[in-house]
Amino acid sequence: MHGKPDRNGDLCVSDVLVHRVQTIPIVAHIPHSGTHIPGWVRSALLLSNEELDLELRKMTDWYTDQLFHCVVQMGGAAVVCRHSRLVVDVERFENDEDEIMASRGMGVIYTRTSSGRPLRSEPLPAEERETLLEKFYRPHHRKMEEMVLASLDKFATCLVLDCHSFPSRPLPYELNQDPTRPDICLGTDDYHTPAPLLRAVQEAFRQQGFRVAVDRPFAGTYVPMKFLRRDRRVKSLMIEVNRRLYMNEGDCQKSTDFGRIQVAIETVVGRIVQDMDQCR
Repeated sequence: MHGKPDRNGDLCVSDVLVHRVQTIPIVAHIPHSGTHIPGWVRSALLLSNEELDLELRKMTDWYTDQLFHCVVQMGGAAVVCRHSRLVVDVERFENDEDEIMASRGMGVIYTRTSSGRPLRSEPLPAEERETLLEKFYRPHHRKMEEMVLASLDKFATCLVLDCHSFPSRPLPYELNQDPTRPDICLGTDDYHTPAPLLRAVQEAFRQQGFRVAVDRPFAGTYVPMKFLRRDRRVKSLMIEVNRRLYMNEGDCQKSTDFGRIQVAIETVVGRIVQDMDQCR
């Protein structure tokens, strides 16, 4: 397991990365690149070490913090979750009643693995749930709200880039089991995703030779709850990268194409920056 310790000897919940002078109203949300599982959380998981390592290989959005670091380099900001989504999935809705994946045991706190095996004891004790939410989930969302508010205060607009990767073959828990998967999946929200922005990003990826799909195999995009369907100044677009493009999915090591994919993403973000009027 990996993780960055804080002064209390536990994990820094999320890192906020900001260019020394923020010059563009873009905040990258990177929720699933982390692999750290604190010891006290690990003791509650029902998997062997080998089984847990395999689940981490499947469920981690490997290296997305590096693939999308160009947002910070170009003058934006990023909020990077450093703990594994197996601890708490900060991308999910807090209330299971609002979360479609909760029916598969993969709401905000997973009780099932990607293959449907038990991950935690069910039902999850209310005290344990509240502890996990208060320590990991809510601080992450507060940081995202703070960064979006800072962007709105400075630029009167904010674009959230929701940054992910996905396996080349569907995992059993996924809603879309179509084995034919694109290189790039763009996720949208009809309230927060401007059509000109979507078209520009589609074209920027296609010009570089990538096969692009919209809301397939994954749909939607992240917006902090404070602004969700309430504030049109907050825009959002999800960018999901097929892992086979940049890594070996067996051992989770970077492939020789990693740098090429970094450059491709940097090119797309550069196109967004050039066309920032589309985000207003």
